[in-house]
Amino acid sequence: MSNRWEYRAWDGTQDFLELDAQSIMEQITDDLLYHGDVSAALRRLLQNGFIGANGERVPGLREILEHLRDAKKELEHAIDPEGIFGEADSEMDEILKTERASLDELVEAAKNSSDERRREVSGEALEMRKMHLDLLPSDLASRMAELEDYDFTSTAAKDRYQELREKLRQEILESFLDDLGKAAASQNPEDTARVRDALDALNQMIEQRQSGQDLNPTFEEFMQKFGDLFPGNPKTLDELLATLANQMAAMSALVASMSPEQRAQFDALANSLMSDIDLAWQVNRLSNNLRQVLPNLAWDQGDNFSSGGVANMAAMAKAIGDLNTLSDLENMLSSASHPGALLDIDLKDIERLIGKGDSMAVDMIRNLAQSLEKSGLIERSDSRIELTPKGMKKLGAKALEDLFSNISKDKFGQHEINRHGFGVERSGTTKAYEFGDPFNLNLGETLGNSIARTGVGTPIRISPKDFVNDETEFTTRSSTVVMVDLSLSMPMRDNFLAAKKVAMALHTLIKTKFPHDWVGLVGFSEVARQIKPEHLPEVSWDFVYGTNIAHGLALSRALLERQQGYKQILLITDGEPTAHLLENGEVFFNYPPARATVEATLLEVLRVTKSGIKINTFMLDATEHLKTFVERMTKLNKGRAFFTTPENLGDYVLVDFLEHRRSRVG
Repeated sequence: MSNRWEYRAWDGTQDFLELDAQSIMEQITDDLLYHGDVSAALRRLLQNGFIGANGERVPGLREILEHLRDAKKELEHAIDPEGIFGEADSEMDEILKTERASLDELVEAAKNSSDERRREVSGEALEMRKMHLDLLPSDLASRMAELEDYDFTSTAAKDRYQELREKLRQEILESFLDDLGKAAASQNPEDTARVRDALDALNQMIEQRQSGQDLNPTFEEFMQKFGDLFPGNPKTLDELLATLANQMAAMSALVASMSPEQRAQFDALANSLMSDIDLAWQVNRLSNNLRQVLPNLAWDQGDNFSSGGVANMAAMAKAIGDLNTLSDLENMLSSASHPGALLDIDLKDIERLIGKGDSMAVDMIRNLAQSLEKSGLIERSDSRIELTPKGMKKLGAKALEDLFSNISKDKFGQHEINRHGFGVERSGTTKAYEFGDPFNLNLGETLGNSIARTGVGTPIRISPKDFVNDETEFTTRSSTVVMVDLSLSMPMRDNFLAAKKVAMALHTLIKTKFPHDWVGLVGFSEVARQIKPEHLPEVSWDFVYGTNIAHGLALSRALLERQQGYKQILLITDGEPTAHLLENGEVFFNYPPARATVEATLLEVLRVTKSGIKINTFMLDATEHLKTFVERMTKLNKGRAFFTTPENLGDYVLVDFLEHRRSRVG
């Protein structure tokens, strides 16, 4: 009976397979090549998630935090009879979403501006605003406070923020003062002043009675003046005070049931929204007076809620405890900067409060680095995580695999070479030996022919007719320097990752497939420098202006003069020369390119040419000025030039390298 399998989308209940360290390394290849930092690449993987060993997507911390915050909101609704914070949080999310959309439109407009200064200044300012929004705290009170002085770019977002402030202000006042709070929250200053006067008069009556004085005003006078603010038409001062005290005691009990974090949030929100200091002082004064008048109410106790929608004490205590646990988990997850920081998390809490899928995901995430370390792909050096030689080899192999997977099959095999002979590389085919051929026997086939002719037995008698030769290609040793532009324009034009990936892949290709060849790496911006292969994964762009091709060519020439065989420089750039070294060693920079820089670069091209070195140039986003310069350079050197893009740079470089190498056979 055949086995049957059922496939379905992951819903959080299925078990994950073990981590595949090789797969994890492949998934961070582009990130690692772009930023050059293993720790940073793991942090981003930790935040964004990854693909597990069975092809399932493992959610990252951002998604898990979203699930956690959803769970927090459910609990917050359970202990908040008015549902104030849940609705307000959602409204705040929409406000921030609207503001971010407005900022994105302005950023795009700045990018498309023809004014370079505007692009730089406006773009930087807008990105700072976006960062400000991204760094807002998660709790409502802190976000409200942070946005108090924020200058909104979206009128709609600003209006909704002001409406939210007024709505929250009214709800908080109503939660303490019931219907009186509606009048207190009125946007009419006269209404607010009238409520303030009413509370002042009421407080005076309470304090007078507590001290045994006659009431001034009397209760009747008070109700005649302010009675419309107190629905229900209370007949006595005691009845009025009991109504107000029950409302305030219920709210204080709810606040007392909150976690310290919630209480702090509620207090901060109330303080920030109670813009009328005198009104806030009168409310606090009334609360203190009512506590003295009716001390037996459930002040500051969480077990006797009088508002509708609140659960019993046991359920409330459990909800509060779970909320505290979720807050602790949120702090640990949001502050985790590396997988090891999650080792202290109790996975049972995550499974119970958020879900089994998230618990398993956290378990996998916190074992990321350990899995890579056990596989020998990374190692810890002091406080840093670095690639091992095995990890670097894997990284290069992945870069090479990615580039070859994008190359069309029909780009190979177009220039076959029919001549065969002795060399350092076997072609993988054999042929019967003919007189005059190099004596390069394939022993396996030769012995097989002898046994087939004479039969099994010893001694084995070999005849010249049994001889079979391995076919090999004539090859010459090739020495190559890959010159990679590291100037600031490369990442700005999205060219950097493609260029670095090609350098990594080409280095891996030569070292693994053509071990007799030599390859060097040179990076250049305002100056050039040799890049050791073991440092290539960590190489990033330089935060400087200047494309010093002349210095790069000089350094490449010096490296190649110590090598043998066919010599070439593969130059990958997106800009014409804008910098060169002066006689005193200082860097001269000018944009657009100065004549002196162009002449210094072409002079170095002549020196490279006299040394018998070919320059093959791969131009990314080539401007007319760059094309003109490269044409002059190519005419002097007799090398080749390719106009390409980041998407097909690998096609051009790798295919050209392989085909040109084959063209040198013989």
